[in-house]
Amino acid sequence: MNDLMTAEAPSDRDRVLEAADHLFYSRGIQAVGMDAVRSEAGVPLKRLYASFPSKEALVLEVLRRRSERWREGLDAAIAAAATPRAKLLAVYDVLDDWFHDDGFRGCVFINAFGELGAVAPVVASAARDQKHAFREQLADLVAELGAPEDLAPRLALLAEGAQTTAAIDGSPDAASVARGAAEVLIDASLTSA
Repeated sequence: MNDLMTAEAPSDRDRVLEAADHLFYSRGIQAVGMDAVRSEAGVPLKRLYASFPSKEALVLEVLRRRSERWREGLDAAIAAAATPRAKLLAVYDVLDDWFHDDGFRGCVFINAFGELGAVAPVVASAARDQKHAFREQLADLVAELGAPEDLAPRLALLAEGAQTTAAIDGSPDAASVARGAAEVLIDASLTSA
């Protein structure tokens, strides 16, 4: 049987999420109305609201899926690295690949927090939760390396700063600069440990 025939077509919910993700990331959350999402997804407005009763619910699900995809991609890169040091540096390699993507517009969580953090506490909380999970993942890698625990927030700050710099400057080189700084920090922390 043909693989195309056995593959299920995306559900209305999935089409709405993909459309919202694309539109929110490329144009900004506040600039995109539910009708634009409906139009891009090709679903009736009634079905969109059956899956997502509010724009906030849609934004939260887009952020949840983005967090999941980020974690999966990062986990794969870390798993492919041979040493604890290489696992930490793989974070910056993932950023480098992402920053070179033609559609890169910065971190969706930083963008969402900037747009809605002051007026949508649940969106602010989702952004904070994702950043906290990233710092925790780095803390686990730092512990595996046997480096002092204060290395993790420093490496997280480098990664977050690289994301912001790459988006604002339009320079994918921010990842390689951050990677170089991470190497210096990792080596210095191991020397002092």
